Amino acid sequence: MAAALRLGAVFFLLLPLRAAEPSMELAASSASPAAPPEIRAAARARTRSRPAPVTDVAKLCVCDLLVAQCDVNCCCDPDCSAADFSLFTTCSVPIVTGDSRLCSQKAAIYSLDVEADPPERIFKLIDQVNPSVFCIHATNYKQALSFSSPEMPTSETFDQLLKQFGSASFSAEPDSWNMNTDAQNPSDANETYRYKYGVPIQTVDAFLRLPSPVVSSWCSDVNPAGFLVNQATKCTRSVSVEKCGNIQAVSMLFYINSSILAVPKSSQMVNITVQSIVVQSLNGMRTLLNGSDVIRLPLILDELCINIVLGVSYHITYTDAGEIIEAAASFVLGAINKEVLSIQQSFEISFTQVNTKPVPLSGNPGYVVGLPIRAGFRPQGSGIIQNTNKYSQLTILQSTSNQDCLAAQGTRTPILFGYNMISGCKLRITADMKCQPLTQILLDLLKGQSFPEYVASFGNSQAQDVLDWVPITHLHTSEQSSCQIPVSLEIEVKWTKYGSLVNPQARIVNVTATITTATAKQVCNQIIGFKIKKWFVLLRYQLCNSDPVNLFR
Repeated sequence: MAAALRLGAVFFLLLPLRAAEPSMELAASSASPAAPPEIRAAARARTRSRPAPVTDVAKLCVCDLLVAQCDVNCCCDPDCSAADFSLFTTCSVPIVTGDSRLCSQKAAIYSLDVEADPPERIFKLIDQVNPSVFCIHATNYKQALSFSSPEMPTSETFDQLLKQFGSASFSAEPDSWNMNTDAQNPSDANETYRYKYGVPIQTVDAFLRLPSPVVSSWCSDVNPAGFLVNQATKCTRSVSVEKCGNIQAVSMLFYINSSILAVPKSSQMVNITVQSIVVQSLNGMRTLLNGSDVIRLPLILDELCINIVLGVSYHITYTDAGEIIEAAASFVLGAINKEVLSIQQSFEISFTQVNTKPVPLSGNPGYVVGLPIRAGFRPQGSGIIQNTNKYSQLTILQSTSNQDCLAAQGTRTPILFGYNMISGCKLRITADMKCQPLTQILLDLLKGQSFPEYVASFGNSQAQDVLDWVPITHLHTSEQSSCQIPVSLEIEVKWTKYGSLVNPQARIVNVTATITTATAKQVCNQIIGFKIKKWFVLLRYQLCNSDPVNLFR
């Protein structure tokens, strides 16, 4: 299974460990003339795709420090003679290799034959296989493994270099990527490709870009959008009215003119459609346009540049098989005058599985006061499963006008982050009620029909990030008795301020739910409390008589 990760246009291939593997040159040369043409072509293509060595390890000597003199115990020093080698006790550098990131490379081995008279140096040049599964198997950019010498500007090339490298950030990627380096590999012919979490979304030319700030607040257009990774970024773009028509990043076409590949390395493409266009005036007023089928390009009008992109919001629809079937973009367009030298752009991307409703968030990333706490369940070997209605994920009993517990059994209200909440009801216990059914009724009343197992630590925690969810700890306190009646539920939510002191984010770190039970004598004529940290819920039981009730009849 191959996964492409662009680090200077380098492909990483996860390979199983192998004791010995013939080199690609041998595989190409040993291909029988009677072999099918596609196999021979694939062998030649794979040979061409192997990384070329940057240095000759046979001539590389890192311990050669003295000029025109033999360095002691430096077995690769070309200034040393056989007489010098006979005096060596060991080789200070026994092996010399090139780039340790390559899956296969040449290695120079140096050793001493102490049994010879006099002792002599032994030199071997071998093919070394990298045991790591994370190694570079093939490259499609010849300058990826070395630092290229910068081009010296001249009077003829100055304008071109200024255009390429004159901005606050620039891309070092080549003009064209060879996306089909291993397309002719017969072993990949029957492999089914699909998008996985975090994998960059591929387009016909490279990948779907989501501009973001890198070192400074200026926008960098080389940030790839990861599959199922909801992102929201803001960055600053340098603009001017005179050149607004020539700045690609402020035009709608820059964000929709490249089709998305439905699955990686696929010929099936998904066009990005325009979902909506909102126009923002100079004073900040926004107006939703009725028609979004017309592309509005930047235009200079009365010393203003209109229709420049201030915000882009992508929405991707995918299947459970990891295939993208639909992509839409919503735009916010604005105008600038000659006094404006830079604008702030905002970018966002979200994902929805087909035939499902998106799960709403309660903050990004930290919780927002007043929004419901997100909670769910985790089946064995799965991610978090949530109710699509965020107001039904973690709830408490809702008070009614008559405060009848049995009448309000199915009425719940969501637990809102940061809010103190109190509710209560009355329950009349008759003499013919049995202990076990009554206990179950009261448990369902306190906890609801489906009490969750996990709570999201952040308001935007993703269901697939299980480690980003806090398990609810259940405690039980009771006294020794054969019949224990639930009398209170205490939920304690501990949260902290996470991140920068300038903009701290609310993060839940612990949730504890404690059920307290009591005997029938203790229940009689008592008021029982139900507490959620600073949020208090009161549950009251009122008996019809003052005598203890026999619950075992």
